[in-house]
Amino acid sequence: MQRGPLFGIKVLELANVLAGPSVGVALAEMGASVIKVENSVTCGDVTRTWKLTTEDPKTDISGYFSCVNWGKKSIALDLNKPEGLEVVYRLAKVCDIVLASYKPGDAEKLKVDYNTLKQHNKSIIYAQITGYGLKNKRAGYDAIIQAESGFTYMNGEPDGQPVKMPVALMDLLAGHQLKEAILLALLNRERKGEGAFIETSLIKSGVAALANQATNWLVGNKIPERMGSEHPNIVPYGKIFYTADGKPLVLAIGNDKQFAELCTVLGKPELATDERFSTNFNRVKHRMECNNAVQEHISKFNRDYLLAKFEKRAIPAGGVFNMKEVFELPEVQDLVMESKTTSGMPIKGLRTVAFSMGENTKPIKLQAPPHYGEHTMSVLKEMLGYSAKEINSLIEKKVVYARK
Repeated sequence: MQRGPLFGIKVLELANVLAGPSVGVALAEMGASVIKVENSVTCGDVTRTWKLTTEDPKTDISGYFSCVNWGKKSIALDLNKPEGLEVVYRLAKVCDIVLASYKPGDAEKLKVDYNTLKQHNKSIIYAQITGYGLKNKRAGYDAIIQAESGFTYMNGEPDGQPVKMPVALMDLLAGHQLKEAILLALLNRERKGEGAFIETSLIKSGVAALANQATNWLVGNKIPERMGSEHPNIVPYGKIFYTADGKPLVLAIGNDKQFAELCTVLGKPELATDERFSTNFNRVKHRMECNNAVQEHISKFNRDYLLAKFEKRAIPAGGVFNMKEVFELPEVQDLVMESKTTSGMPIKGLRTVAFSMGENTKPIKLQAPPHYGEHTMSVLKEMLGYSAKEINSLIEKKVVYARK
């Protein structure tokens, strides 16, 4: 049985939607046991209801929910009741990591903050994601953070409006930051036996990922503007070109040698010695003329033919794929999971851990995403030692919800 490098680590997930749960699912993929606490007052994680019209309206496992909840156990609790809090405290005693995504102050109000849980487990690692840091109580929403971190302003066509990105990237970036911090905290606990409180925010994670666009302002003193798919410093790089069969492709020409190879494949080697295009600096200066010339000659060939030729000459290029085409790529096949929920619904999923480290990180088989409250009974009984009588009492008092 494949166990994964984090086998034996237990995670208490007090987080909903995307950012916090994205950390939980990654830890599950690496072998940790993840207990997802869902609010029984609101019938669980709201993303269970975020469905496309093509999805089953009756299931509580939506496509959105399933993207970050494979391999977890769901326990539904009312944290406003003392008995519900007691369940969380007993979970904290046996867990190694707590994932939280409360606004600053909310965890303290609910009495599930770091200082409270530390009283039950001194070596607990408490990892919190906020929107704007611990001193700002604003809730963090990806669409707003995208806008306030500069991404939306830069995204879009030059003559168009700012455009939000189609993935909640700020949530995912914050999740990556938190995963790195958790692994360091685990290392520190191994060395010193100490727990830790760690936190990151969506706004800092987003701004920290601005890379060259930030330094184009900080160093170059120029505010980056919308350029469509264009790159501000390199040409032709990122722009979408269309082939004779009407298919889009993208080039990522990073140096003059690659540009010369491109011109040779397109049957116009003289373009590479044209003074306007002979260096990247000149191509940036004559961006439109360069792109028009490349488009004119790309449009004479079909996409598959060109991509094969480009690959042989080590010219950076690729197709612009829709999601169906993406999942036809051989390189991503081992990221796809297939299973059935406990109610018998076939489901496919996507792994989020995309690195390997030999046999120790060989992908482990994960259970399909849980139904709401699916594991309430088993967590209370097998993990925390509640008796059948105690569990029935909690159900009758509506402290917990247990799916039958």
